[in-house]
Amino acid sequence: MIESEIDHPLRYALVNELHARPSPQLPVPCTVAFVAFKEPRDAANRDRAADHAHLAELVQRHGGKRPDPADSHYAGQLGRYDLRWESHTEFMAYAATNPGKAARPFDPQAAAIFAEEWQGRAPGKRIASVLVHVAELPDNPDDVMDPLDDWFAADSLAAVWVVQEAALVAGDFRIDANGWMRFAVFVRKGASPARVGRIVQRLLELEVYRAMSMLGFQRVRSLSQRLNRLEPRLTAVIDTMSDPESQPEAVLDELLSISTELEAEAMGHSFRFGASQAYRALVHDRIEALRETRFAGRQMLSEFMRRRYEPAMRTVTSAEARIRTMLERAGRAGELLRTRVDVERSAQNQALLTSMDRRADLQLRLQHTVEGLSVVAISYYAVGLLSYALYPLSHTVGIDKAMLTALVTPLAVLGVWWALRRIRRRLH
Repeated sequence: MIESEIDHPLRYALVNELHARPSPQLPVPCTVAFVAFKEPRDAANRDRAADHAHLAELVQRHGGKRPDPADSHYAGQLGRYDLRWESHTEFMAYAATNPGKAARPFDPQAAAIFAEEWQGRAPGKRIASVLVHVAELPDNPDDVMDPLDDWFAADSLAAVWVVQEAALVAGDFRIDANGWMRFAVFVRKGASPARVGRIVQRLLELEVYRAMSMLGFQRVRSLSQRLNRLEPRLTAVIDTMSDPESQPEAVLDELLSISTELEAEAMGHSFRFGASQAYRALVHDRIEALRETRFAGRQMLSEFMRRRYEPAMRTVTSAEARIRTMLERAGRAGELLRTRVDVERSAQNQALLTSMDRRADLQLRLQHTVEGLSVVAISYYAVGLLSYALYPLSHTVGIDKAMLTALVTPLAVLGVWWALRRIRRRLH
């Protein structure tokens, strides 16, 4: 295949990704063993090289072809097993098909390829382990009722026709004494290996996605305890805000403390809650893809999930909505507190402006008083100076000194007043 210069650099890579994980083709009868491992923390950012090293150890032990470290999937023949490996965002999964009729249904030896010590060295912890017993459906489908009652718990057994009654699927979603969850698939004669492979693959994906989505439910339990502790504090803060004697600084400090804790919880759980909802959608998608119909009045997979699985998922949704609501309440409380502080500041500013106006008025009055006193004082000295200057003329014109001083005084006062007024006008 030759890439053209007009093609986008990723065009062929993206198309090839559609065909990177084809459904397995499974013979009838056979046993499929499936295990999935997940890092307990920050699995999305795990070391992918460790995943490939774990796969390479298994392949080397059984003499298979060496996997490419750059690939996110692998398929190869390891002895009598047909192995398939996939690396997902948060987990890696192994599926090994052991063809032929097992010595007994759900025999752990059929999964001997996944040795306990090898599983113990996995980069992560086992999140799912499934054994699928694939056999031919008897001519009379009712003949499988007795084996199903022997293999599975009656109170949780789900048994349905799938894919237009091409196969009968049964399981109880319980873990047996050897640590395996078990499913039985009875296939009608003539079903193609590809169809059998798709049915089994959907069952395996149904279980691993169910397990991954339930991780959010475990996180909800610890989160609910912390929210139960924070909610009364938030309510108390909101109630305190209506008290006019409360100190806004103290209320703000408490509100900031609560908001900080809520934001930390929301950030710490946002990825897990989002992933749980995504895996939940995949669970329902896989059930729909099986196109189940009722068998002999038994419980269907969708009914089992609705009764046993959906309440846990609704709890996750409720916790996510609860923390979002508390964050919104804290935000509204902050807005109200900010409004109250702004109103109080406005009142304080108004009082300050009133006080400043009063001071300015007093200052103006004092200024006028000082100006009046200044006119008197300056006039006094001006009269004295003029009197000394005009005393020699008093003998010439024959005017008494006292009379001369009396005549000069009004002129001096008017002159000083006019001069000060002119100076003030220039300054303003």
